[in-house]
Amino acid sequence: AAYLQFLVPGMVVQTMLFLTVYTGVGLNTDITKGLYDRFRSLPIWQPAPIVGALLGDLTRYGLAACVVLTVGFLLGFRPEAGIVGVLLALLLMLVFTSAVSWLWIIVGMLVRTPESVMTTSFLFLFPLTFVSNIFVDPTTMPGWMQTVVSLNPVTHLTSASRGLMHGQAVEGDILWVLVAAAVLTVVFAPVAMVMYRRER
Repeated sequence: AAYLQFLVPGMVVQTMLFLTVYTGVGLNTDITKGLYDRFRSLPIWQPAPIVGALLGDLTRYGLAACVVLTVGFLLGFRPEAGIVGVLLALLLMLVFTSAVSWLWIIVGMLVRTPESVMTTSFLFLFPLTFVSNIFVDPTTMPGWMQTVVSLNPVTHLTSASRGLMHGQAVEGDILWVLVAAAVLTVVFAPVAMVMYRRER
């Protein structure tokens, strides 16, 4: 029961991070099907297809998180901060995953097939999630591993989410996540938009 309280917030983080790749997959699919030719003839705001897809994916992330949480509740997960803490944690996860999605938009425009986007994602997302504190408390790890885990942004997102759900939020973790999300967005969003315009 105690491990369930530790694990479920981390599983929500992992689920949402894994889903970010589908932003790139969907974009790549649109490119390969020639949908950009159709967009070119429409009187729409130029970034609308990417922004719309990103907003739609945030809804998908939220629904997936609700499914994981529902299973967790059925198994006995009980967040001490109640619904407010859970909602704040989900909001923080959405901020971070929206920033990560920009990276997959870039990958989606670089590779040739949706399958290539998926393969590329495995090279990044699996190490990020498994070398973190999602499944295991870092204090049980060797010293060098604790250092690696502490530098992982997923660790800070998981710690912040656990803290918010259980009413023990650490401001440092929340700030770390917000700064990381801002940096990712500032770096990758302009690159993605430039590549999108060139793709069109």
